[in-house]
Amino acid sequence: MARTHQFRLRKGDTVEVLSGRDKGLQGAIDRVVPETGQLVVEGINVRKRHTKPRAMGQRAGIIEFNAPLDASNVMLVCPHCGTRSRIGVRVSRRGVRTRNCKSCNESLDD
Repeated sequence: MARTHQFRLRKGDTVEVLSGRDKGLQGAIDRVVPETGQLVVEGINVRKRHTKPRAMGQRAGIIEFNAPLDASNVMLVCPHCGTRSRIGVRVSRRGVRTRNCKSCNESLDD
């Protein structure tokens, strides 16, 4: 039975890398992979793949791509206060769940 991970990070959020060779760099989330607990951040963790042509007309060469990072290695950068912070969840009286910044208490889902 496959277990999917629950994220409080969404596509388009700005995050900062906490560890690894790209530590301290910021970028926007391009893709979230809940099956593996990873996410792809544009411009971060850039890898190179050497490819052969597999079909007629396909080009060979070196392809650069953004490899996925583990979600535990990044932290959200709040758009309101500009600092990296944890994410909390508030439930309104109507039952609507909204994410909020733990530093400045502003809503992230505008």
